[in-house]
Amino acid sequence: MTVDDATIAFANRLADASGAAIRPYFRQRIEVTSKEREGHKFDPVTEADKGGERVIRAILGAERPDDAILGEEYGEKAGTSGWRWVLDPVDGTRSFITGRHEWGSLIALEKNDVPVLGILDQPVLGERFIGVNGKAELHQAGRRTPLRVRECPDMAEAVLCSTDPSAYMNQSQQAAFSLAKSRVRLTRYLGDCYIFAMLAMGFIDIVAEGPLSRWDIAALIPLVEGAGGVISNWKGEPWREGDAVLACGDRRIHKQTVKLLAG
Repeated sequence: MTVDDATIAFANRLADASGAAIRPYFRQRIEVTSKEREGHKFDPVTEADKGGERVIRAILGAERPDDAILGEEYGEKAGTSGWRWVLDPVDGTRSFITGRHEWGSLIALEKNDVPVLGILDQPVLGERFIGVNGKAELHQAGRRTPLRVRECPDMAEAVLCSTDPSAYMNQSQQAAFSLAKSRVRLTRYLGDCYIFAMLAMGFIDIVAEGPLSRWDIAALIPLVEGAGGVISNWKGEPWREGDAVLACGDRRIHKQTVKLLAG
């Protein structure tokens, strides 16, 4: 479906507000606490995560009260409009608290559970990646640059990225990932949502991640697809909640990678 200009402008306002709340905390000595989550020894959260989500929720409550909201920090609010905003104000909190730039604010808009707009905002670098209406762009310094994945016909020529296979994949997934790693030209780690943006820009060919929550991936689906890429679970099927994620710039290596990861 087509998202109208007013809704796109509103989504950008949400990113502006969230970025303004988050920026003051970056590379500052702030309190870091750990959320209790099964399978994670340390799952950090800061006031940047919480404050960024609070300001978005406040704007939505005032201006679009009938829309549903799903956020990592404050859970789900039901709605009646058929629209749902999916929020992860700091995706990559581990990078954030260690002063690294590979994190972003994720804002997705879904219609009947289908992501139709996705924003990945890096408010410190002034980079905003937007996927909507079948296109993807980088907005930076007043310029809009169309994004396009690069052609890569064979895994032997590919760059593969993943955040941390040892932390986010089970043993069988790690074994499958190692097989894929053995077939590519170069493998790099860390990056969270930011590596999906680099795939959309044409610098990375494959991103393979373990199981993700909806707020981790909903905004990235329109971005990757809008840049001409493909995003799925490891079986090549449409992603569902809790699935491992595979994103590729070229459909030819998507098929090749699925064969290795799906076993």
